[in-house]
Amino acid sequence: NIVRFTKKFPYPIGISPILVLQELKVNGPKKQIELAGMLGFTKGAMTSIANKLAANDLVVRIYDETDRRTIQLDITDEGRNALKKAAEIGEQIYLDLFSALTAEEIETYLALQKKLIQHKE
Repeated sequence: NIVRFTKKFPYPIGISPILVLQELKVNGPKKQIELAGMLGFTKGAMTSIANKLAANDLVVRIYDETDRRTIQLDITDEGRNALKKAAEIGEQIYLDLFSALTAEEIETYLALQKKLIQHKE
């Protein structure tokens, strides 16, 4: 499914950068180190993700005027468009995948997923 998603997604980024965009959309501007910690990325991976997002105009870097070393990332309108497109593609892949199941099979699947999630909590 990730390969199907990547082939349809018009932006040259993968799932990890999309997670960063979602975090910025929901919680506002963040420092790279904060994002890395929240999402479980290394500092190096987060730097690479930030560079790719900035190069594609999906985020902007905001510099603190009192301390130029403090830099936050913020999502752009184009980043919001990318998230919207990702959601549309993800929904279509989900619908295509689950169209093979009956309503009863979907209920069973969801019950199993819920049980697995509750087991890990």
